[in-house]
Amino acid sequence: MFKYAIALLFSVSVLNAQNSVNQEPADVQVGDVFEIGKPEANSYKHIDFPRANFIIKRGGIANYKRLEGNRVVVTSIKEKKDGTTQVKIKRKDGGRFFGSHTVVAADFKDALKSGELQAM
Repeated sequence: MFKYAIALLFSVSVLNAQNSVNQEPADVQVGDVFEIGKPEANSYKHIDFPRANFIIKRGGIANYKRLEGNRVVVTSIKEKKDGTTQVKIKRKDGGRFFGSHTVVAADFKDALKSGELQAM
């Protein structure tokens, strides 16, 4: 009887785990346009811009203040295992961020909440 109870509990837990895997899709699509806003602190927390030394090594100028107001386009969307939505963004005008990087990643929901990304 004890074996049947363990088998029943195991099967119920497997079924519940399968239900939690099917999450609703993100409300962002490839091609959506956003604007980069001002960060809450001195640096961007939810948009993964490279550090200044990497920008300088690739021949760019590390000026984070010039990013405000740039329009960006979502190029790809990835749902991570922890439930967050990571998007890759590029500039709408086709330029490079800091003159060195074409695409950067961002945590979509947290960037929207903090105001780093603003819907157009």
